[in-house]
Amino acid sequence: MNEFLGFLVNGLSLGAIYALIALGFVMIFKATSVMNFAHGSIVLLGAYVVGRTHDEVGFWWAALLGILAAAAAAALVDLIVLRHARGADLGTLAILTIGVDTLLSTELTREMGTAILDAGAPWGTSTVHLGGTSVPLSRLVAALVAVVVVAVLWAVFRFTHWGVRMRAAAEDGTTAALMGIRLGRVAAGAWAIAGVLAALAGVFLTSFPSPGISPAAGVTALAAVPAWVLGGFDSFPGAVVGGLVIGVVTALSAGYQEHLLFLGRDLAQVAPYAVMFLVLLVRPSGLFGSKEFARV
Repeated sequence: MNEFLGFLVNGLSLGAIYALIALGFVMIFKATSVMNFAHGSIVLLGAYVVGRTHDEVGFWWAALLGILAAAAAAALVDLIVLRHARGADLGTLAILTIGVDTLLSTELTREMGTAILDAGAPWGTSTVHLGGTSVPLSRLVAALVAVVVVAVLWAVFRFTHWGVRMRAAAEDGTTAALMGIRLGRVAAGAWAIAGVLAALAGVFLTSFPSPGISPAAGVTALAAVPAWVLGGFDSFPGAVVGGLVIGVVTALSAGYQEHLLFLGRDLAQVAPYAVMFLVLLVRPSGLFGSKEFARV
């Protein structure tokens, strides 16, 4: 029983990181209907900047630089690449983001080589004992940050003028534009915020128990795609629930791997997609997604 609780707690804490990444996917899809497959390389970029600069400026300033770099890169993807192809179909736009991901991840891989960078996080390898199990402090901090981020996003969308414009653009872009809302600014803001979320997730994704910052972090970040799809393409609560579900599934699959060898090795990598597939068979729009978005 203690073993199961340990896997569960660790899965929930991992799910908080996936939720941060999935929130970025939702932010962009809700504002522009674009499936942003460049998000993984933006996560890697934010973490890379932190890893390269923390020795000179300290972790907190490095984290700020990583957030700014990821936000700027994400906004530039919208301004330079996607805005000039806005009239294209959604499949073409998604392919463009795959191209951006390939270019950015290739350049970051060239810069990093085979080195594994230390994120320099102040929590180091510290763990916290909860209910007879040890949980990395980084995962608990990630869970706390995820809660704060969700609360802030809710407040922004509920009480700010930008949030109202964002909701209007997501509901009916044509009418919003006729009412004077600049859809381009809304889209650029959404991409920038998604970049901020990507950088935050990157810091925690590459902290202990991860070995550090390497090109593999970008691929690992894409493990949040099942969380995004499972929760619903355009649902912020769905991103959180999906992240927690996928985190638990991943942790349990890895923890009980030896008892499930008849299903094959590397089950933890396959199980999230299997769960996503089963849920979509019953609810094609995800657990909380809008049916209109699911049909696009």
